Amino acid sequence: KQVNATLIEGTTAETNPEVLLALARRDQAQVDLDRTTVRAPVTGVVAKRSVQLGQRVAAGAPLMSVVPVQQMYVDANFKEGQLGKVRVGQSVELQADLYGSQVVYHGTVAGLSGGSGAAFAAIPAQNATGNWIKVVQRLPVRVQLDPTELAAHPLRVGLSMNVTVDTRSGGEPAARVASTTVAQ
Repeated sequence: KQVNATLIEGTTAETNPEVLLALARRDQAQVDLDRTTVRAPVTGVVAKRSVQLGQRVAAGAPLMSVVPVQQMYVDANFKEGQLGKVRVGQSVELQADLYGSQVVYHGTVAGLSGGSGAAFAAIPAQNATGNWIKVVQRLPVRVQLDPTELAAHPLRVGLSMNVTVDTRSGGEPAARVASTTVAQ
């Protein structure tokens, strides 16, 4: 009792150590409560959730994947022999298996990948003798979709698509390159 009296001697309600400790605990509880709400940097749909309600998470831990459905694109995997006339800016028509032939999306070629999936694979394409095997590779071509069409007919990640690129440029005759791919 005497030690306690010595600690609070000459203090007011605002400077009392026990009051200050209670205020610090209240402030920390408010900070903890404020951190229970996590806001996504983009508007979209949660595609993969790895956290449950009430679970404590560490800073930097992945909680979920958010797909921005209004800014969706398609990575069309064309065979390397089909890409001779494909250029950035060319128009593209796409059909999703989800909607069938009734819905046709329009977009433009936004870019071509710097390499095929095999170029970045952990295991190279070799046979048992160490000889390289020639396999026709597929290269991703990024297609940016029209946001108004996406709003009318939303897509999801992993859907199969039929993609046709109009490779006409200048006075060349009409040429089209087609591929089946998956929406990203």
